[in-house]
Amino acid sequence: MKSNFGSSLKGIFLGVIVLAAGSALASSKGSLQLQHPTSVAGKQLAKGSYTVRWEGTGDQVDLQIYQGKNLVASTPARVLKVERPIASDSSVVNSNADGGFSLSEIRFGRKNYALQIVNDAGSGAAGAGASR
Repeated sequence: MKSNFGSSLKGIFLGVIVLAAGSALASSKGSLQLQHPTSVAGKQLAKGSYTVRWEGTGDQVDLQIYQGKNLVASTPARVLKVERPIASDSSVVNSNADGGFSLSEIRFGRKNYALQIVNDAGSGAAGAGASR
């Protein structure tokens, strides 16, 4: 009986590890909706729906933006803690001097974190506006 108990504990422990890993993977994916052409890491993205994924430890991550299965942009990002989660996904864009827009931040609905784009070459400080 002793060996069955040990095997059961190992099985439960392994199950908990798999569930925790699955939860961590689920939290590294989200949606991005751009309302107008927007620059990300020097690349112009058309308006539309995108999937975002990020990898890394701590608050510094590598953000990847996909349209369908195609990787369209990749840039460093910082994970920010959000005190009051918002109801739905949104993005923050900066107005550039040339009249274009650059992605500054991605906010996720009902999540306590957001992603801030780090060192976007096209970013300007002229102003910021939310886009859904």
